[in-house]
Amino acid sequence: MTTREDPHAAGSRLAAARKASGKTQEEAANHLGLSRPTLIAIEKGTRAPSPQEIVALAGFYGRTVHEIVRPSAPAIPLAPFLRRAASDLGGPEKDLDNPIAEFQQFAEDYRELELLLGAAMSFNGPPEVQLPSSGSLADFAEDVAGRERARLQLGDQPILNLRELLESEVGLRIFSSALPSRVAGMYACVAELGCCVMVNKRHPAERQRASLAHEYAHVFCDRHRAHVETVAAKGKTPANERFAELFAMAFLMPGTSIRRFFRETRERTGDFKVADLCQVASHFRVSVQAAALRLTHLGSVPQGTWDYLQERGFRPGEARRELGLSPAPAESEADYPKRYMFLAVQAYLLEKISEGQLARFLRTDRVEARRITAECLTRAELDAEGNVVPLALRFEESLLQPKT
Repeated sequence: MTTREDPHAAGSRLAAARKASGKTQEEAANHLGLSRPTLIAIEKGTRAPSPQEIVALAGFYGRTVHEIVRPSAPAIPLAPFLRRAASDLGGPEKDLDNPIAEFQQFAEDYRELELLLGAAMSFNGPPEVQLPSSGSLADFAEDVAGRERARLQLGDQPILNLRELLESEVGLRIFSSALPSRVAGMYACVAELGCCVMVNKRHPAERQRASLAHEYAHVFCDRHRAHVETVAAKGKTPANERFAELFAMAFLMPGTSIRRFFRETRERTGDFKVADLCQVASHFRVSVQAAALRLTHLGSVPQGTWDYLQERGFRPGEARRELGLSPAPAESEADYPKRYMFLAVQAYLLEKISEGQLARFLRTDRVEARRITAECLTRAELDAEGNVVPLALRFEESLLQPKT
């Protein structure tokens, strides 16, 4: 091991690892037998850590030395931007230290896998827009959402898997984690990676979809500024956040489609009932609240409809069960993109990383890492008799060479 790496990069990773482990600077300094100011200097990069100090701190934080000293991947500065965004919220920031450190770690791991395999991902993002200084922001968001749906060839139908769409068709890097309940999602964009999003996996699937669409809106209006979205932000909502909320609802529930749903229901039954509202929410995979507010915004139901339902003690979960409606399925069970998982498995198969490193990249133990590897390598097809036949797929197998 060498300490020739930029001390700022090593210090940044040591600080992120400490915060993710829940250790304080005082505890880390005591573990090394140093003063707290010396540890602060190491984390800031003004004092290079010795090899022995890196080994000691990595073990103390439950990390490998390789995670701290990465010869192939430079540090990616997501954390400073996110901390600045968190400080703008005006609430407690301490509970975001670990999630931000985890976000930073995911981003660096993704970049390292790409560098190991020479597999940079292209970004097919939309053109940036400037928010109007006058006129209707809602109409502007509606127009941007409609144009983006057309660009992605979505028509006006519900988006069945928003996360997969934004990962595969746009090139967003989307992670999920158990964030504090008040936080819906985080967004940051850096040159080394492009646009990165983390959503709160503690929230219901409908809320996660709305948060993901909300964070995607920032790609349009303020792409290079980090954001931390809270569930109930206090004070006056800035224009960019209002645009993000309006865009998210228009993108998930296009006006042409939801109006048609409402009109056909009225024509068929002569009314539009609470049960119909629940059907709309289920159809578009959004919350009943989001569906009610969207219909209100479009002028289909009276102002204050959602407030009225709340006052009457309406419970969406109970209503959904009584109507036999299934809850929206989770966008993904994994905390990282499918592409990230396949890159990690491929790096392991090509012997660029060890099994232990594979488990670390996949945030699991070795047994589960083996299972994931086997799952990635195996596909199923049907033979002439209709029996399931496993099909092994090797990542390194050429598609251009003659097959025998």
